[in-house]
Amino acid sequence: MIKEGQTFEGGTRLSTYASFVKLPHTVFALPFALVGVTLASYRYPLTLRTVGWTVVAFTAARFAAMGFNRIVDREYDAANPRTQGREIPRGAMSVLEAKISVAGASVLFVIAAWMLNPLCFVLAPLALAWVFFYSFTKRFTRFAHLVLGLGLAIAPVGGFLAVAGHWSARWWMLCALALAVASWVGGFDILYALPDTEFDRAHGLHSIPAAVGVPRAIVVARALHVATVLLLIVTGLGAGSMHFYYTGVAVAAGVLLYEHSLVQADDLSRLDAAFFTLNGVMSIVFLLFVLAERIYAQVWLQAALERGRGL
Repeated sequence: MIKEGQTFEGGTRLSTYASFVKLPHTVFALPFALVGVTLASYRYPLTLRTVGWTVVAFTAARFAAMGFNRIVDREYDAANPRTQGREIPRGAMSVLEAKISVAGASVLFVIAAWMLNPLCFVLAPLALAWVFFYSFTKRFTRFAHLVLGLGLAIAPVGGFLAVAGHWSARWWMLCALALAVASWVGGFDILYALPDTEFDRAHGLHSIPAAVGVPRAIVVARALHVATVLLLIVTGLGAGSMHFYYTGVAVAAGVLLYEHSLVQADDLSRLDAAFFTLNGVMSIVFLLFVLAERIYAQVWLQAALERGRGL
C-alpha cells in the first residue's frame, strides 16, 4: 500500500483524526484568514477573543469540509492505490464516526461564527454549503480545483468580516484578496491532482490534468499562480500597504517560482515538497510580512502621537 504524505504515525484516535483531515494542510489557508484579520485591524478594534474565535471557526470549518470530502469520496479512495491508506478505506474510522465528527465540527463552526458577529453567523451556513458542494464537483466538472479555491478564499474574507463586521470600504480590496487565495489554491490543487490523472480518466472523474494532460495542466497551474501574485499586489494597493507588504509579495512570488521549478511533466518525484512544504512556507511567510507591516505602522503611529504631544 502506498503511503500518502502528511499523515501521522501511531494508532491513537488523535493521530487518526489528524490524518483524517490532513491537519498539516491547515497551514495553507489559516495564515490567510489571519491576513484578513490583520488588514481589518487597521480600521477596526481587534481583541484576542476575536482572533481566538476566528481560529476556532476556520479550524472547525476546514475539519468539516475535509471530513465530508473523505466520506463522499470513500469508494474512490478505496480504489486508488495512492489513497487506499486513508482512514475510512483501511477501516481505522467508520463512516458513522466520520459523519458524527463532521456534524460536530459543523456545529462548532456555526457557534464560533455566532460568537464573532451577526454577519458571520448569517453567512456560516452558506460557507459550509459551498465547501460541502466542492466534494461533488469532480463528478461533473474539470474546474473542481477552482471551486476548492473559492472555498478556501472564504478564509481571508471571513477573517476580515470577523473583525470589521462588514465588507471592506474599498470593495475590490477584499475581492482581490479572496481571488488571490482562490487562484493560489486552484493552482496547487492542479499540481496535487497530477498523479491521479490516469485514475481520474479511468473512473470518469473530472480534473484539469485529466482533461488536458499533465504538461498543459502544469501551464494552467503556473498561470493561476501568476494571477495570485498580481492579485496580492492589487490587494496591497487597496489596503494602502507599504514596503513590508510588498516585500512579502515578492518573497511569495519567489517561493511559487521555486515550487514550479520542482514540478516537471516527466518528473513528479518532488511533488510532495512542492505541494505541501513550499505552499505552507509561502502562506506563513506572507503572513509574517503582513504582521511586520502592521507592527511597524503601530509603532510609527505611536511615535507620531508622542511627537505631537511634545514628548
